[in-house]
Formats: sequence, C-alpha cells, structure tokens
Amino acid sequence: MRIPIKTMTYLYLINHFVPFPASEYGGVWSVIAQNDNECFDLITNHDDDLNKKHYVSLRQNISDSERFTLAENEKPRIIISFVT
Repeated sequence: MRIPIKTMTYLYLINHFVPFPASEYGGVWSVIAQNDNECFDLITNHDDDLNKKHYVSLRQNISDSERFTLAENEKPRIIISFVT
C-alpha cells in the first residue's frame, strides 16, 4: 500500500513596494503556496501592473517574508492583496 505524501502549504505575508517614480505601487500580499517559486508565480500571474524590472525585489521580498505552515493542505491561491 502506498502512503500518500502530504505536501506542505504555507501562508506567506509579503510586503512589496515599487518606488516612485515607477509607480506608487506597493502593499501587502497574503498568499497560500507550497514554496517561494509558486508564490512568485501566483503574484505575477495575478498582477498585470507589476513591472518586470521589480521581479528581483519581489523574489527577495517573498524570501524574506513571514510564512506560516498550514495544518490543512490548502489550494494554492492569493488570499488578499492590498496594493496602491
């Protein structure tokens, strides 16, 4: 009998800011993902306004973010974003 491998999911709380004059874009993202790469993909696929030249800082912000292990295996998704 094969025992299914439980994949861990995390709640990421990410602060991300793109400096003026590129925009006044910034804010907080709450994302459920299995790893940093999936978190990055969810945000960049969701936000068409995120300038690609700021992807490096977004990756660093994801890496530096608070993350919490979830007790249940939740579907990866963006919970909420507050951006300006």
